[in-house]
Order: sequence, then C-alpha cells, then structure tokens
Amino acid sequence: METGTTHEYLVRLRNLILLERECAKALDMKGMIEAMRAKEEIVGVLAHIKVIDKEDRTLAAEIRAENRRNAFLFKSTLDWIRETMEFFGHKTVTSTYSAYGNSVASQVSGRLLSGRI
Repeated sequence: METGTTHEYLVRLRNLILLERECAKALDMKGMIEAMRAKEEIVGVLAHIKVIDKEDRTLAAEIRAENRRNAFLFKSTLDWIRETMEFFGHKTVTSTYSAYGNSVASQVSGRLLSGRI
C-alpha cells in the first residue's frame, strides 16, 4: 500500500465502504472481497493514529455511519436468510380427516426441502 496522509486514508476508507455496499447489493462477491481486503489494510494503517485533525472528524463520523449502515445491511440479510432456511427446514404436517370427522395427522410429514431428488 502506498503512503498518504490521514485524510487520504479516510477518504479511501469511506469510498471502500460505499463500494463494499454496492458490491453486496449487486451480489458481486469478488468485488466485495477485494474491497474488504483493501479496507482491512487501511484500517490497519489507521489503527496507529491516536488523534485526528478537527477537519477530518466529520469524515470519520461519516465513515462510522456508513460502516454501521453496512453492518445493518449484512445483519438483516443474514437474519432473512436464516429465517428462510428455517422455514424451508420445518416439517410440514398436513391435516386430514378421518371417517368420523376428527383431525388426523398425515403419514406424510416430510420437510419442504428434504435434500432428496
């Protein structure tokens, strides 16, 4: 990684966070992984900086907000995927009726997605 000022690193970090979100929305995993790796490098460099200039504090706040926004996107997407997998993993039990009108559990109680062809 080339050297630069703190401001340049912060601008690059913000741009990478935005790129990471766009790649996630477009399902571009390769681009997202590249953005993530570049972001990790910059965070490693910025970790050694103890105090930032007053001019860069608004940029740092914007980075924090955009990073939280990405985290919310990733967490809500993961939760949605988990809920979907739970739904398809549940067993379905259809109710049938006996000759007397009583509800009887069907013998076919397979999962929506059984993994069998």
